[in-house]
Amino acid sequence: MDFLKNAKRRSVMSEVIYMALNIALAVALLFVVRSTGSLLPALALVLLSKWRVLAVRPRYWFVNIQANMVDFIVSISLVIFLLTANSANIDDGQKLLVQVIITLVHVIWLLFIKPRSKRAFIVTQSAVALFLGVAATYTVAFDWPDILIVAIMWVVGYSTARHILTNYDESHIIFLSIVWGLVIAEIGWLAYHWTIAYRLPIIQNILLPQVAIIVMCVGFIAYKAYDSYFHNQKIRTNDIILPLLFTVSVIAVLVLAFNSVSTGVV
Repeated sequence: MDFLKNAKRRSVMSEVIYMALNIALAVALLFVVRSTGSLLPALALVLLSKWRVLAVRPRYWFVNIQANMVDFIVSISLVIFLLTANSANIDDGQKLLVQVIITLVHVIWLLFIKPRSKRAFIVTQSAVALFLGVAATYTVAFDWPDILIVAIMWVVGYSTARHILTNYDESHIIFLSIVWGLVIAEIGWLAYHWTIAYRLPIIQNILLPQVAIIVMCVGFIAYKAYDSYFHNQKIRTNDIILPLLFTVSVIAVLVLAFNSVSTGVV
C-alpha cells in the first residue's frame, strides 16, 4: 500500500512539474519577445525546450524530428504572432493584452491539446498546426522568394498529414503525406501571387491570411474523404457531402464577398 501511495504521489508531482515547466516556457517566450523584439532568441528557446528530440542516438533524430514537427510548427507560429503583436503600432497596454492572449493559447496547446493521443485530438493537433503554420508563413514571408514559401508550405502539409496518418493502420504514410504536401505547396504558390488578408477586430496590424482559411477547409474535406475510405473501402457520399457543401460555401463567400482591396491585399 505504501508503494502504491508513493507511486501515486510521484505521478501527481510529475504532472505538476510538467504543467509548471510548460507554463514557464510560454511565459518565457512572451518575456523574450517583449524584451528583445527579435525572432532568433525566441526560436532558440523553442528549440532548446525540445532537447529531448535529439536526446537519442543520431540514427533516430530524423524520426523524432518528424514525429515532433506538428509541435514545432505550432510553437514557432505562435512566436511569430507574438513578435507581430510586439511590432504593432498601438499602445503598450493593448499590445500586452494581445500577447497574453497568444500566450494563453500556447499554454492550452501545451497542456491540453498536444499531450493527447486519441484520434480526435490527433486530428485537432494537425488542424491547429496546418492553420497556424500557413497563417504565420504568410504573416511574415509574403515578400520572400516564392520557392521558399512553397518549400515551407510543403513541410507544413507533409507534417500535418503524416501526423494524422500515423494514427491509422496505413501502409502508404510517406507517399500520401508527400502528395498532401504537394497539394498544400501548390495552394501556397497560387496564394503567393495574390495574397488576401483580413484585419482582426482587436489589433489592426495582425492580419489573417485568406489562404489559411482555404487550406483548413480543403484539409477538412481531405480528412473526411480519407476517413470514409479507410473505414468503408470507398468514399461514401453521406460522409463528405456536408463538409463539401460547407467548404464550397466558405470559399465562395471569401472569394466573392471578401476579396476587395479594403480587406487588405498584401
